[in-house]
Amino acid sequence: MTPVRGRAGRRRALPRFTDRLALGATSLRVSPVCLGCVESDEAVTAAFDAGANFFFLTADLHWPIYEGLRRGLRALLARRPSVRDQIVVAAVSYVTQLEFPAGALYEALASVEGLERIDVAVLGGAYRYEFRRRVRLFRELREAGTLGIRSIGASFHDRQAALLAANEGLVDVGFVRYNPLHPGARQDLFPRLAGRRATRLYNFTNTTGYVGPARCRALGLGDQYWMPPITDYYRFAMTQCGLDGLLCAPATAGEVEALRRALALGPLSGNDEQYLIDLAALDAGRAVLADHH
Repeated sequence: MTPVRGRAGRRRALPRFTDRLALGATSLRVSPVCLGCVESDEAVTAAFDAGANFFFLTADLHWPIYEGLRRGLRALLARRPSVRDQIVVAAVSYVTQLEFPAGALYEALASVEGLERIDVAVLGGAYRYEFRRRVRLFRELREAGTLGIRSIGASFHDRQAALLAANEGLVDVGFVRYNPLHPGARQDLFPRLAGRRATRLYNFTNTTGYVGPARCRALGLGDQYWMPPITDYYRFAMTQCGLDGLLCAPATAGEVEALRRALALGPLSGNDEQYLIDLAALDAGRAVLADHH
């Protein structure tokens, strides 16, 4: 789905699970919803049945919390042999010593029976000072046919590195952080992205900054205030045209369905976006509640 641009880089419609995005010059086509760590393996099969085909495994860091995803992929692949060609699996390694990422990726592959290959090799936690060095290694792995790798990605905590990678097309997919508690990408990433770029950008930590009803009341917010559901934080992220998709962690099949329904509601208004930012700032002690008396 080509993003429909509104004013100030905002979407007029949100992507659907069934949409497909091209990764670079490869033939890989991925859903705008990418599943990472989940609690229930049923979340994986539910997401696939809803139209998602993109999954994100760890090869080293956070290994225990990805067990639900590994179980879900095993169950999905056991359905029938044709499933493997219908899904795209990314595996991330955060190891920076150049002799170790390949071994970590091999272990990720071996952990899921029937996986057969790693479609997208992702260098994790990339920063400007070391990014190009690791990208060269991952390209060498791809060119050598290692693990069946066809595409390269990177996750970023450094938005300047993400901007460089996206505008120069150094990776096919990048994973960046944008949420109401950390909205800085509005100033230093999204407005500076090239109009035409090959790199897809997916958001992670989508729901960071969520303030639940009990906490809202503790902060002094009464019934006259909007208390947004957690799914509106996914809508917050995808309202920005600079983002192509979501790397998310719905714990259960029910949460997958809640996310699907939330995206169907469309983007947030500009006022609602700002409300979520202000609410997160209030919760973090960076703002105070105005006196309306």
